[in-house]
Amino acid sequence: MSQKLLYALGRPLLFTLNPETAHNVTLPALRGAAALGLTGLLSKPAPDPRTVMGITFPNPVGLAAGLDKDGAYIDGLSALGFGFIEVGTVTPKPQAGNPKPRIFRIPAKRAVINRMGFNNGGVDAFVANVQASKFYQDKRGVLGLNIGKNASTPIENAVDDYLHCLEKVYPYASYVTVNISSPNTANLRQLQGASELDALLTRLKEAQLRLADQHKRYVPLALKIAPDVDGDQIKDIAAALLRHKIDGVIATNTTLSHRLVDRMRHGQESGGVSGEPVFDLSNIVIRALRQELGDALPIIGVGGIMRGADAKEKMNLGASLVQLYTGLIYQGPGLIRECAQALRP
Repeated sequence: MSQKLLYALGRPLLFTLNPETAHNVTLPALRGAAALGLTGLLSKPAPDPRTVMGITFPNPVGLAAGLDKDGAYIDGLSALGFGFIEVGTVTPKPQAGNPKPRIFRIPAKRAVINRMGFNNGGVDAFVANVQASKFYQDKRGVLGLNIGKNASTPIENAVDDYLHCLEKVYPYASYVTVNISSPNTANLRQLQGASELDALLTRLKEAQLRLADQHKRYVPLALKIAPDVDGDQIKDIAAALLRHKIDGVIATNTTLSHRLVDRMRHGQESGGVSGEPVFDLSNIVIRALRQELGDALPIIGVGGIMRGADAKEKMNLGASLVQLYTGLIYQGPGLIRECAQALRP
């Protein structure tokens, strides 16, 4: 029996649980299965190495940030066959995030609305979890560490939070993602504005070069942006990425547009929409970025990938790698192999 069919049979039971409860049950179960060697029974993608940002990725299909905010389940997730794992978003200090309930499924659109708000145990606990993982200890693959700001930090001081987190995670990361695009931290997306972004990237690039010299290892920086940016904003963002020699861009985070879900149950809940409704918005941004960037900077495409053909479309529009999240909730881990197969030359 195929992995996709097995997951389709088990998903109704999982969907009887509150989404956050399901999340909190599934990840420990996955960690336990990996520890027992049971994930070895899953069909994994064949090797298909891609070199992006100077890093060799075993295959071009990765896990997007947000599923494992504390880096506590890296070993279980890595056993599913991803070409790379990204964990976080982590903030300097622990924070509880927004009040519950804060995750809502919209099955008719294969969508999720979340307003988690960077709930995590803080960067020190995060780094300890990364260090404890076999994936990190044995250098098994590519690990992206995603950093953000605390909700209590005024937006004018946001750079201090990013610099603090960068300093802490740098020695353990294959690459670091700077998340300025979550819709669930007040005013965060202001950092995508031209002057704010320029100031942020100036400081981050200075820190990256200093840390590279200190640790004798260059760790690439990627910027994660929103799908809710217009053409002029994309031009400004692309120009800033090139000017500051940032190593990559992740397009995109969740959308604030509820147009495709607002008439459905939970569709008017506040928060970012992921899954199918963000697919086209993400693709518009990927296409526009590629037009602005040419071949100078790699794009990691994420948003609404539900089948192999969706991953292929993002690559055709200019992405060098793709990431999954909400698609895993609706399609299960078989989606990883399906996408990897679709992306083979």
